Amino acid sequence: MNALLITGTDTDAGKTVLTCAIAAYWQKYCSNRPLGMMKPIQSGTGDRELYQRLFDLNQSQEEITPLYFQAPLAPPIAAEREGRSIEVQKLWPVFTTLRQRSALVLVEALGGLGSPITDELTVADLGRDWQIPAVLVVPVRLGAISAAVAHVALARQVGVPLCGIVLNCVQPRSPQQIDDWTPIAAIESFTQTPVLGILPHLADSTDLDALAKAASDLDLERLMPFKNIPY
Repeated sequence: MNALLITGTDTDAGKTVLTCAIAAYWQKYCSNRPLGMMKPIQSGTGDRELYQRLFDLNQSQEEITPLYFQAPLAPPIAAEREGRSIEVQKLWPVFTTLRQRSALVLVEALGGLGSPITDELTVADLGRDWQIPAVLVVPVRLGAISAAVAHVALARQVGVPLCGIVLNCVQPRSPQQIDDWTPIAAIESFTQTPVLGILPHLADSTDLDALAKAASDLDLERLMPFKNIPY
């Protein structure tokens, strides 16, 4: 499947940075092949507006984000405040159409794998139901090992097809801090999941050249295991 689900351990893990890094790489090196970007559910202003500002997308706002709520809260709470229900059934047709006309579709999830979409469904449930390769973004900080272990365990329990982990420096980190807080060998041993690289802290997370460079330093062949994808 020509799609990738970008998920994470929590809201500020760095999913948007990874999503934009891959999109910037694609825009720079594969500009003749259409890219699709999707934030299936968004609460408050944020990612869909950033996508439209940074990238040349042949998509409406509704195709980027089929379900939008004004309050920056968990979707069930935001929907309740607006007197609306969360029509999850709207998401799959939009994704299917986008995938048919795009060489690659990046799907950025909300929150972490355990974040609620409805009162019954979480992001992990969506990943299981859609069965597209997923990458887990883990921020470089104290507690990262346990966060990675817990979320990989959740992905396996639910049935999310996880292709790997990307570490992200949300704040500036020294090489020693990266080694101490997110030792790759230990994370791979505990999770039995490959670490596909480390995103550095970017002073300007909208710098397309810096984003593309950050993506090029990742193991793209394992991050996007699709046919006919140039690396």
